[in-house]
Amino acid sequence: MGATSPLSIVARSALRLRDAGPATVSDLSRSLEVSRTSVENAVAVLSDSGLLVDAPAQVGGGAGRPARRYSFHAAAGVVVGVDVGVASVRVVVADLAGVVIAQRTFPGVAEQPDGPAKLAAVIDDVRRTLARLSLPRTGLRAIGVSLPGIVDDDGRVTTSVVIPEWSGIDIGSQLRQAFGCPVAVDNGVRLAAVAEHHLGVAQLVDDVIYLSVGNRIAMGLILGGRPRRGIHNAAGDIGRLAFRGLNTETGQISWRTAPTAAEVFALARSGERAAREELDGFIDELAHGIATLIMTVDPAMVVIGGGLSAAHEQLLDPLRAALPGHLGLPFQVPVAEARLGAEAAAHGAVVHAFQRHPGDIYGIEDMPAPPITPLPHDPAAGDDPEEKQ
Repeated sequence: MGATSPLSIVARSALRLRDAGPATVSDLSRSLEVSRTSVENAVAVLSDSGLLVDAPAQVGGGAGRPARRYSFHAAAGVVVGVDVGVASVRVVVADLAGVVIAQRTFPGVAEQPDGPAKLAAVIDDVRRTLARLSLPRTGLRAIGVSLPGIVDDDGRVTTSVVIPEWSGIDIGSQLRQAFGCPVAVDNGVRLAAVAEHHLGVAQLVDDVIYLSVGNRIAMGLILGGRPRRGIHNAAGDIGRLAFRGLNTETGQISWRTAPTAAEVFALARSGERAAREELDGFIDELAHGIATLIMTVDPAMVVIGGGLSAAHEQLLDPLRAALPGHLGLPFQVPVAEARLGAEAAAHGAVVHAFQRHPGDIYGIEDMPAPPITPLPHDPAAGDDPEEKQ
């Protein structure tokens, strides 16, 4: 699917019905500016594929039978997004119009003794989520998977310091065998960036640095509206290198004045001098690293996600204040708080599946991914995606 290729009339008709609601053939012909015959042919193809159903006719004032109206059949199937982490596994299920219809959080894979048991637990989590839904026989169209590690384009985990038992394992193939549908796998922070670009704070912004700051620092890149993977699928895996003072193997943040970030922040709020100095130093180092990344990529926006992103007065506000001094440029790059919190990677996995497998999902190779409509936010779900990266 080329970014500049024109959509087929079938795809344009499906897109109009999916994203704008029911329409007649005449409505489609006018809005798409194509002939009625072309639309009739497209509608026939879509009806045969099960993507259209009849919509209630609009009662008008004219004589004669009302024109037949068509609706996009969003309930014809589902796409699943799975975010795998050591602390939690999140499963999101969306219909074919991108509306999330189910979402569950399960214990993380850290509880499982080895690689096969971890994979079996994830498979069981997906099956338990789907069991609650009434799906047609061919209802599961595709699965997107977010996991911590470097993943190649086929879904094989090149390396993962968080789930080392999966290093070298073709997780995509294993899940394809388990569910009999296409599977798209990618790095969790990259898919969190995809989610923020597709449905979060970075919509309409095509060059974005997404930085997850929590237990670790990790980065995802959106360049030209697309996630940047790189030739070795390692683009963005720079947190442990760009920010001095982190664990060079894992990117883990080490704190001196208390065991955890939450405790350091609490001590700093209480006025404890050593904690305040440590936090100030951390923010200055964070600004230095972000400035380095900005000068490398020249993005339109920096999005800060992860468990520390909500600390406005203690993190985001001073970070915004410190950044210009490190850049020394006549322009500013906005720094925004991520909107999707802990749910970002799971929703990004849904988007990834729609983008990678439109032919399997819709039977239309050039069908764009839908807008994703999340369920209302559950404050109890937590807000630290970095706990599992």
